Amino acid sequence: MSSLTTSSEGDGSTPRFVVGSRDDETDFLGSNMKTDETDFFEDDEEEESPPERQIVVGICAMTKKSKSKPMTQILERLCKFEYITVVIMGEDVILNEPVENWPSCDCLISFHSKGFPLDKAVAYAKLCKPFLINDLDMQYYIQDRREVYRILQEEGIDLPRYAVLNRDPDRPEECNLVEGEDHVEVNGAVFPKPFVEKPVSAEDHNVYIYYPTSAGGGSQRLFRKIGRRSSVYSPESSVRKTGSYIYEEFMPTDGTDVKVYTVGPDYAHAEARKSPALDGKVERDSEGKEIRYPVMLTAMEKLVARKVCVAFKQTVCGFDLLRANGHSFVCDVNGFSFVKNSMKYYDDCAKILGNIIMRELAPQFHIPWSIPTEAEDIPIVPTTSGTMMELRCVIAVIRHGDRTPKQKMKMEVKHPRFFELFEKYDGYKTGKLKLKKPEQLQEVLDIARQLVVDLGTHSDCEIEERKSKLEQLKSVLGVYGHFSGINRKVQLTYLPHGHPKAASEDEDARREPSPSLLLVLKWGGELTPAGRVQAEELGRAFRCMYPGGQGDYAGFPGCGLLRLHSTYRHDLKIYASDEGRVQMTAAAFAKGLLALEGELTPILVQMVKSANMNGLLDSDSDSLSSCQHRVKARLHEIMQKDAEFCEEDYEKLAPTGSASLLNSMTFIQNPVEVCNQVFTLIESLTSQIQKRLEDPKSADLQLYHSETLELMLQRWSKLERDFRMKNGRYDISKIPDIYDCIKYDVQHNCALKLEGTAELFKLSKALADVIIPQEYGINKEEKLEIAIGFCLPLIKKIQLDLQRTHEDESVNKLHPLYSRGVLSPGRHVRTRLYFTSESHVHSLLSIFRYGGLLDENKDQQWKRAMDYLSAISELNYMTQIVIMLYEDNNK
Repeated sequence: MSSLTTSSEGDGSTPRFVVGSRDDETDFLGSNMKTDETDFFEDDEEEESPPERQIVVGICAMTKKSKSKPMTQILERLCKFEYITVVIMGEDVILNEPVENWPSCDCLISFHSKGFPLDKAVAYAKLCKPFLINDLDMQYYIQDRREVYRILQEEGIDLPRYAVLNRDPDRPEECNLVEGEDHVEVNGAVFPKPFVEKPVSAEDHNVYIYYPTSAGGGSQRLFRKIGRRSSVYSPESSVRKTGSYIYEEFMPTDGTDVKVYTVGPDYAHAEARKSPALDGKVERDSEGKEIRYPVMLTAMEKLVARKVCVAFKQTVCGFDLLRANGHSFVCDVNGFSFVKNSMKYYDDCAKILGNIIMRELAPQFHIPWSIPTEAEDIPIVPTTSGTMMELRCVIAVIRHGDRTPKQKMKMEVKHPRFFELFEKYDGYKTGKLKLKKPEQLQEVLDIARQLVVDLGTHSDCEIEERKSKLEQLKSVLGVYGHFSGINRKVQLTYLPHGHPKAASEDEDARREPSPSLLLVLKWGGELTPAGRVQAEELGRAFRCMYPGGQGDYAGFPGCGLLRLHSTYRHDLKIYASDEGRVQMTAAAFAKGLLALEGELTPILVQMVKSANMNGLLDSDSDSLSSCQHRVKARLHEIMQKDAEFCEEDYEKLAPTGSASLLNSMTFIQNPVEVCNQVFTLIESLTSQIQKRLEDPKSADLQLYHSETLELMLQRWSKLERDFRMKNGRYDISKIPDIYDCIKYDVQHNCALKLEGTAELFKLSKALADVIIPQEYGINKEEKLEIAIGFCLPLIKKIQLDLQRTHEDESVNKLHPLYSRGVLSPGRHVRTRLYFTSESHVHSLLSIFRYGGLLDENKDQQWKRAMDYLSAISELNYMTQIVIMLYEDNNK
């Protein structure tokens, strides 16, 4: 304790007190510290005259607080100041004695907690006029979140956008609440989910977070820590109907909260802990203490700490910061609170409080006092030695996990109600419209229902839509009884001259074509339970790539990464396209990677950023480029050949000489022959399913992921109808869908024991292994052109990630004082995970293979890698492309 003026033991300069008390607690907390209600036994050896009068610091708080470990540690250190004596007022006195009987003091440390009589403390302060470390009147405001937010706003401190809902019978105008499925409107302010609902009383810790239906809905209920839990997920999606609340927008903080503790306006200690909203599990160390990590505050955050301390007139003050989108927002001010278990903080806190007290009171007491100056701490950073390369950056592009078959239906619509809907959501701006939100899908369903009813009542009415398609639209949209944006979407495209018709089809073709809309309904494609497990497992295995993460990942996996992440030297961001299955894969992966518990919804909302900005991970797969159209047409032509592949076909179809492609072509030999076999097998499959449906024993047969036999039959019948066209030729573009469906049924519905499925799987896989990769370009030039169309924004982003591994201010950094034993503590590893779909994975690999990164004639390792890629037939679920950047510290 440099710079503290301490009395030398036993030199007689300070009286020694043995402290005892009425309720048989014995405190011996240092020479200058006593409780009231005590007997003083003075030392016999007093010779010299006593020093200047002592400054008495009174501690007035509930016993649980005044005798807590941090308070005891800090007061012990405060007593080392030569002229300071500490008196702790007993709880019995505070609660039961009038303030006139409370011990008098020169400086008062007093603060509200549960059961504390704040009114009496205020009266005592008026009576004795001590110097207040924490203002008492302001503590009334701190108990009301509305007042806290008002004060923060007046001070110009950033806080989340919020609105107050007062359920006060005297002021009904302040209680306007309109609740929608995915938002709430409070007195005219709209808060889309996710949003936070906080009781106005700061004493009430039951804060709820509500999630959007697209992420799975429900809510997370936070509460005061009970053992190992601080929150629990609930399926309840409706807000509370009694009590007054603050509603505020939810801040995506990557799963950590920062707690800041001030001691005066110029000192703030900050710690990060896992956000209680993430999975509600409290991380504790071997001694059962909640794990927190000291972090560095940015210059802006230090200014915020100063403003909070001054505005609330609380020298010792705790508040919460949310770091989101490069900004810091204050979301809670707790008033008097100490850091737990930090010796450095105890030293600092006692030193600063002692100096504040002496600076204020020493002149009145004629005590000679000047604030001691301190030598600056010189941060000593250990350097690394040896030829170890240091991991700086990990980038992964990962395909989503196992999903249900994707299905789609197209229909041309002309009814005015569809055009009204198109206009309502600004479809004319781009000529295209995507409808995914529950209320939008509900509107489409309402139109479909109405038109089906109208068709039923007047057969001659002006409805041009086909009844069978309307029925299907109605049944698919109505299937789950509720909408979740993950399940279904409707796309509308404006066709100024209607859909091109074949000339012979009808007489109307000669009339002037009228505009119409092409409606495409997509459903299915949801992540299956198996897909979630795959993603979580891969997340766990992924930890092993980080230093210290080697070894069996199922035992205790990758402590290295968890340690890296928790010490805040892991700069992690997870992006996903806006497809539900991709977002859920990302959340499940994050759960495995960071050893989280509980539901995916809260993890998804906090950890996964939607990257549908500028097509980073989403592709508008419906609008093909001219190059893709040319490629598909050539594929069609080659695969319609009813003869064995000849030398010329191999050159046409596999100019890149890909091994897996050549193998598949050799297996197929005659493409039309194989298509005939596939078609026959599909016919056999649908008739088997039809028979099962008619068999009463199979009536309530449950298939995987709650599919019914009826839905399975619809799925296969549609493929049967679409695969063989009217002219007897095959629609090659249906091959990937056929393979997709049979792969799913072989894996998940094998209990049905349908005949011919293994053969269908083998044949359709061989066809798909030719068609799927070649749809992304047949020769190198096409592959690159198509790949750049899909992947340019992502490639640019990856380049940026690799260049920006040096410092930037907004990253959470570990405080250097706490980083002993950490290899190069100033550094952090940047991890960027991009979750996306097959098209991006194919395209990215095309760029690596054909983009001239390295020359395989000169680089053996690169040649081995290219040979490996050439042998891979399919980029299946959870395919991952990982780029790791190392730095040689000796260079």
